Amino acid sequence: MSVPTDSETRWSAYGVHVLTASGIIPAAFAMREIASPDCDPRVVFGLLLLTTFIDAIDGPLARRYHVKTRAAAIDGRTIDDLLDYLTFAFIPLMLVWQMQWLPEGTGWTVTIAMGASLFGFAHRDAKDEDAGFFRGFPSYWNVFAFYAGILFSTVGPWAIVILLWTLTLLTILPVRFIYPNLAPGSWRKPLLGGALVWSLLMLAMLFDYPSPSDWLTNLSLVYPVIYTLASFWMQLKRPRPRR
Repeated sequence: MSVPTDSETRWSAYGVHVLTASGIIPAAFAMREIASPDCDPRVVFGLLLLTTFIDAIDGPLARRYHVKTRAAAIDGRTIDDLLDYLTFAFIPLMLVWQMQWLPEGTGWTVTIAMGASLFGFAHRDAKDEDAGFFRGFPSYWNVFAFYAGILFSTVGPWAIVILLWTLTLLTILPVRFIYPNLAPGSWRKPLLGGALVWSLLMLAMLFDYPSPSDWLTNLSLVYPVIYTLASFWMQLKRPRPRR
C-alpha cells in the first residue's frame, strides 16, 4: 500500500474545500425555487437536505486531511459559516415568508430571526469544539421551516410565529446545544446515527408534504426531542470554569 505524497495530501485537503464550497449549488437552486411564482417547498427541502449532507461530511474530512495546515491558503471555516448561514437560516426563513406560513402582517419578523442568527454565527464562542457544544439555538431554521409547513396545515400560523420568536430569543441566549459531530464520549455515535435515521424519515415525509401521516410525523419528532433534552442534560453536567 503506497503512502500518499505531500502533493497528493495537499490536493486532497484542497478537495475538501471544494466539497464545502459545492454546497452553494443546491443552495442557489433552492433560492431560485423560492423565487418562482409556484414554489414547491418539497423541492426546496430536498435541496437543503443535500446541503446538510455536505455540511455533515466536510467537517470530519477537513480534520482527517488537516486542511488547516495542508490547505492553509483557504479558510474553510469562512466558507462553512457563509454556507451554513445561507442554508440553515436565510433560505429556509425566506421560504417560510414566501409560503405565508405566518399570521398576516408578521411575515417580516423572519428578518429578526435572520439578524439573531447573524449575531449567533459571529459570536466568538459560537462553537465550543473542545466540549462539543453550540452556543445558543444553532440556527436550525431549516428544521423549523420543515415543521412549519406541517403546523400550518394542521393548527394554523400562530403556533408557528410563537415558535419562531421563541427560537429567535434562544439563538442569542447563552444556552448550549450539542454539536453532534463533536459530541463528547459515548453520545457521538447515537446522535449521529439518530440524525441519519431522522433525515431519512424527513425525506419520506416529503412525498405527502405538508400533510404526511400522523405516525410518521410523530416518529420524526422523537429525535429532536431527545437531542434537545440531551443538550440541556449535558449542559447541566458540564464542568463549570473556575473563577
